[in-house]
Amino acid sequence: MNWLNGFNGKLREFAPLAELTWFRVGGPARWLVSPGSQTELAETLGRAADHGIPYKVLGAGANVLVSDDGFDGVVVRLDEPAFTSTDFDGHLVRAGGGVDLMDLTHVCARRGLSGLEAMAGIPGTVGGAVRMNAGGRHGELGQVVEGVTAVSERGAVVSLDRKELLFGYRSSNIGARIVVWATLRLVQSDPVQTMQRFREYWAEKKRAQPLGDRSAGCVFKNPGGASAGALIDQAGLKGYTRGGASVSARHANFIVTAPHATAAHVRAVIDHVRDEVVRRCGVELELEIDIW
Repeated sequence: MNWLNGFNGKLREFAPLAELTWFRVGGPARWLVSPGSQTELAETLGRAADHGIPYKVLGAGANVLVSDDGFDGVVVRLDEPAFTSTDFDGHLVRAGGGVDLMDLTHVCARRGLSGLEAMAGIPGTVGGAVRMNAGGRHGELGQVVEGVTAVSERGAVVSLDRKELLFGYRSSNIGARIVVWATLRLVQSDPVQTMQRFREYWAEKKRAQPLGDRSAGCVFKNPGGASAGALIDQAGLKGYTRGGASVSARHANFIVTAPHATAAHVRAVIDHVRDEVVRRCGVELELEIDIW
């Protein structure tokens, strides 16, 4: 562990990750690090790069499948106060990368700050949601991002403004950099109307998705404007089960896990679904979740 000599942040070795993900499966991280500041984060990434040690960032664990062997590298969590605060300046909101997206969406709706209502029911942290341009039928997060502060793979701090940021469908040009702050430009609106939209979008998600089950959100991206869930349903795969993992009977683009599930079970369901959708529908599905 010489590469982390003198590190002052929170550090655990061979730390279980299953309890930190929505699937509740997967093995441990060789190192689990919670830096206490942006400086500590930059130092951690710099040291890891110098020693050829790979890293991953784990936010809310809502779109991650960790293998049963775990991850042989550094897993970073932005769960310390330095990354979980939010500042309001009129219609501008500056949120830390570790801020819970749903909590932020709710707070902004209560304040009458409109623009985040489409995030209702979408789990995750601000940093991960910005990086993947989270969203749904009512809008995407990238539409309101004014700028970000991020730390690169080698520990360099970079700032990107609106003109430098590129957002696409579940993608951005942030790459492997870790978002530590995001500035969002919202619109001052009527709090009653904003909260009403928030509740409507949240209720819509609860009706259509298995939010009470152990899952990780949509597994596949929607291909070319089509619905991945509809294609999986069309292929007759709702309810398909392998071990402790199943295609949700409520929404076919969700895989749900039972207490005895393993990451291998989830991966087997994913592979079968992709093969069958290609065979029956002629469409190759691309993953939306991140497999470690």
